[in-house]
Amino acid sequence: MNNPDIQQLTDQELLQRFKADNNSEWIGVLFDRYALLLLGMCMKYLKNEEDARDAVQQIFLKVLSDINKHEIQFFRAWIYQVTKNYCLMQLRQHHMKYKEEITDRHAGELAADQEEKGVYQEKDLLLNNMEQALNLLNPEQKICVDLFYLQKKSYQEIADQTGFSLLQVKSYIQNGKRNLKLILEKQQRANKR
Repeated sequence: MNNPDIQQLTDQELLQRFKADNNSEWIGVLFDRYALLLLGMCMKYLKNEEDARDAVQQIFLKVLSDINKHEIQFFRAWIYQVTKNYCLMQLRQHHMKYKEEITDRHAGELAADQEEKGVYQEKDLLLNNMEQALNLLNPEQKICVDLFYLQKKSYQEIADQTGFSLLQVKSYIQNGKRNLKLILEKQQRANKR
Protein backbone atom coordinates (compact mmCIF):
# COMPACT_ATOMS: atom_id res chain seq x y z
CA MET A 1 0.00 0.00 0.00
CA ASN A 2 2.87 2.40 -0.67
CA ASN A 3 0.83 3.87 -3.49
CA PRO A 4 1.31 7.68 -3.34
CA ASP A 5 -2.39 8.19 -4.09
CA ILE A 6 -3.25 6.48 -0.81
CA GLN A 7 -1.11 9.00 1.09
CA GLN A 8 -3.34 11.76 -0.35
CA LEU A 9 -6.46 10.29 1.28
CA THR A 10 -7.77 12.02 4.38
CA ASP A 11 -8.02 10.22 7.71
CA GLN A 12 -11.79 10.07 7.25
CA GLU A 13 -11.49 8.52 3.77
CA LEU A 14 -9.09 5.87 5.08
CA LEU A 15 -11.50 5.07 7.92
CA GLN A 16 -14.41 4.77 5.48
CA ARG A 17 -12.41 2.40 3.26
CA PHE A 18 -11.52 0.27 6.26
CA LYS A 19 -15.16 0.12 7.36
CA ALA A 20 -16.15 -0.81 3.78
CA ASP A 21 -13.73 -3.72 3.23
CA ASN A 22 -12.19 -4.41 6.71
CA ASN A 23 -8.70 -4.37 5.16
CA SER A 24 -6.34 -3.55 8.06
CA GLU A 25 -3.84 -1.96 5.66
CA TRP A 26 -6.03 1.18 5.58
CA ILE A 27 -5.59 1.46 9.34
CA GLY A 28 -1.88 0.74 8.86
CA VAL A 29 -1.59 3.80 6.60
CA LEU A 30 -3.50 5.88 9.15
CA PHE A 31 -1.40 4.57 12.00
CA ASP A 32 1.85 5.29 10.12
CA ARG A 33 0.79 8.95 9.91
CA TYR A 34 0.67 9.21 13.68
CA ALA A 35 3.24 6.60 14.77
CA LEU A 36 5.94 9.16 15.59
CA LEU A 37 3.49 11.38 17.45
CA LEU A 38 2.28 8.36 19.43
CA LEU A 39 5.83 7.22 20.17
CA GLY A 40 6.68 10.71 21.45
CA MET A 41 3.56 10.76 23.57
CA CYS A 42 4.31 7.30 25.02
CA MET A 43 7.89 8.42 25.77
CA LYS A 44 6.50 11.45 27.62
CA TYR A 45 4.35 9.25 29.86
CA LEU A 46 6.40 6.06 30.19
CA LYS A 47 9.91 7.64 30.22
CA ASN A 48 11.46 4.57 28.55
CA GLU A 49 11.98 4.01 24.82
CA GLU A 50 11.49 0.24 24.92
CA ASP A 51 8.26 0.57 26.91
CA ALA A 52 7.12 3.33 24.55
CA ARG A 53 7.74 1.18 21.45
CA ASP A 54 5.90 -1.75 23.06
CA ALA A 55 3.04 0.61 23.92
CA VAL A 56 2.74 1.85 20.32
CA GLN A 57 2.48 -1.77 19.12
CA GLN A 58 -0.17 -2.56 21.73
CA ILE A 59 -2.08 0.60 20.83
CA PHE A 60 -2.06 -0.42 17.15
CA LEU A 61 -3.58 -3.80 18.10
CA LYS A 62 -6.12 -2.07 20.34
CA VAL A 63 -7.04 0.32 17.53
CA LEU A 64 -7.55 -2.61 15.14
CA SER A 65 -9.82 -4.41 17.61
CA ASP A 66 -11.74 -1.31 18.81
CA ILE A 67 -12.11 0.84 15.71
CA ASN A 68 -15.41 -0.71 14.61
CA LYS A 69 -16.90 -0.17 18.08
CA HIS A 70 -16.64 3.63 17.77
CA GLU A 71 -18.02 6.30 15.51
CA ILE A 72 -14.82 8.27 14.94
CA GLN A 73 -15.13 11.80 13.63
CA PHE A 74 -11.57 12.96 14.21
CA PHE A 75 -9.07 10.10 14.05
CA ARG A 76 -6.18 12.20 15.34
CA ALA A 77 -8.08 13.26 18.46
CA TRP A 78 -9.39 9.72 18.98
CA ILE A 79 -6.00 7.99 18.59
CA TYR A 80 -4.49 10.62 20.89
CA GLN A 81 -7.11 9.78 23.54
CA VAL A 82 -6.61 6.02 23.09
CA THR A 83 -2.84 6.48 23.49
CA LYS A 84 -3.19 8.69 26.54
CA ASN A 85 -5.60 6.24 28.20
CA TYR A 86 -3.29 3.31 27.41
CA CYS A 87 -0.27 5.10 28.91
CA LEU A 88 -2.20 6.13 32.01
CA MET A 89 -3.36 2.52 32.48
CA GLN A 90 0.25 1.35 32.18
CA LEU A 91 1.33 3.89 34.79
CA ARG A 92 -1.54 2.91 37.07
CA GLN A 93 -0.65 -0.79 36.77
CA HIS A 94 3.02 -0.03 37.41
CA HIS A 95 2.03 2.14 40.38
CA MET A 96 -0.24 -0.61 41.77
CA LYS A 97 2.53 -3.21 41.40
CA TYR A 98 4.98 -0.86 43.12
CA LYS A 99 2.45 -0.18 45.90
CA GLU A 100 1.98 -3.93 46.42
CA GLU A 101 5.76 -4.42 46.73
CA ILE A 102 5.99 -1.61 49.26
CA THR A 103 3.00 -2.96 51.17
CA ASP A 104 4.53 -6.43 51.32
CA ARG A 105 7.81 -5.04 52.64
CA HIS A 106 6.46 -2.48 55.08
CA ALA A 107 3.01 -3.71 56.02
CA GLY A 108 3.53 -2.84 59.70
CA GLU A 109 4.77 0.69 59.06
CA LEU A 110 2.00 1.53 56.63
CA ALA A 111 -0.81 0.47 58.97
CA ALA A 112 -0.53 3.85 60.72
CA ASP A 113 -1.18 5.72 57.48
CA GLN A 114 -4.84 4.73 57.13
CA GLU A 115 -6.03 8.33 57.20
CA GLU A 116 -3.69 9.29 54.36
CA LYS A 117 -4.81 6.21 52.45
CA GLY A 118 -8.41 7.39 52.82
CA VAL A 119 -7.49 10.69 51.21
CA TYR A 120 -5.87 8.85 48.29
CA GLN A 121 -8.89 6.58 47.93
CA GLU A 122 -11.14 9.63 47.87
CA LYS A 123 -9.00 11.24 45.16
CA ASP A 124 -8.92 7.96 43.23
CA LEU A 125 -12.72 7.75 43.44
CA LEU A 126 -13.01 11.36 42.28
CA LEU A 127 -10.69 10.64 39.32
CA ASN A 128 -12.68 7.52 38.42
CA ASN A 129 -15.93 9.49 38.68
CA MET A 130 -14.42 12.23 36.51
CA GLU A 131 -13.33 9.66 33.91
CA GLN A 132 -16.82 8.10 33.87
CA ALA A 133 -18.45 11.53 33.68
CA LEU A 134 -16.23 12.53 30.74
CA ASN A 135 -17.35 9.40 28.91
CA LEU A 136 -21.00 10.41 29.40
CA LEU A 137 -20.53 13.72 27.55
CA ASN A 138 -21.41 13.86 23.88
CA PRO A 139 -18.34 13.31 21.63
CA GLU A 140 -17.89 16.99 20.71
CA GLN A 141 -18.01 18.16 24.33
CA LYS A 142 -15.74 15.33 25.45
CA ILE A 143 -13.07 16.11 22.83
CA CYS A 144 -13.15 19.85 23.53
CA VAL A 145 -13.15 19.49 27.34
CA ASP A 146 -10.31 16.96 27.18
CA LEU A 147 -8.20 19.12 24.86
CA PHE A 148 -8.85 22.31 26.87
CA TYR A 149 -8.59 21.11 30.48
CA LEU A 150 -6.45 17.98 30.32
CA GLN A 151 -4.16 18.82 27.40
CA LYS A 152 -4.10 22.58 28.05
CA LYS A 153 -4.86 23.50 24.41
CA SER A 154 -6.10 26.98 23.49
CA TYR A 155 -9.47 27.57 21.83
CA GLN A 156 -7.67 28.18 18.55
CA GLU A 157 -5.58 24.98 18.81
CA ILE A 158 -8.75 23.00 19.53
CA ALA A 159 -10.51 24.59 16.56
CA ASP A 160 -7.53 23.78 14.32
CA GLN A 161 -7.31 20.20 15.57
CA THR A 162 -11.03 19.37 15.43
CA GLY A 163 -12.32 21.53 12.59
CA PHE A 164 -14.92 23.15 14.89
CA SER A 165 -15.38 26.93 14.75
CA LEU A 166 -14.13 28.99 17.71
CA LEU A 167 -17.74 29.64 18.70
CA GLN A 168 -18.50 25.90 18.65
CA VAL A 169 -15.35 25.14 20.69
CA LYS A 170 -16.32 27.69 23.36
CA SER A 171 -19.88 26.38 23.44
CA TYR A 172 -18.81 22.72 23.68
CA ILE A 173 -16.38 23.53 26.52
CA GLN A 174 -18.94 25.62 28.42
CA ASN A 175 -21.74 23.07 28.02
CA GLY A 176 -19.35 20.17 28.67
CA LYS A 177 -18.11 21.79 31.89
CA ARG A 178 -21.70 22.39 33.07
CA ASN A 179 -22.74 18.82 32.18
CA LEU A 180 -19.65 17.39 33.92
CA LYS A 181 -20.57 19.27 37.08
CA LEU A 182 -24.15 17.97 36.95
CA ILE A 183 -23.01 14.38 36.32
CA LEU A 184 -20.46 14.53 39.18
CA GLU A 185 -23.04 15.97 41.59
CA LYS A 186 -25.44 13.19 40.63
CA GLN A 187 -22.70 10.58 41.17
CA GLN A 188 -21.88 12.08 44.59
CA ARG A 189 -25.50 11.88 45.67
CA ALA A 190 -25.67 8.27 44.49
CA ASN A 191 -22.45 7.41 46.38
CA LYS A 192 -23.78 8.89 49.64
CA ARG A 193 -26.88 6.65 49.60
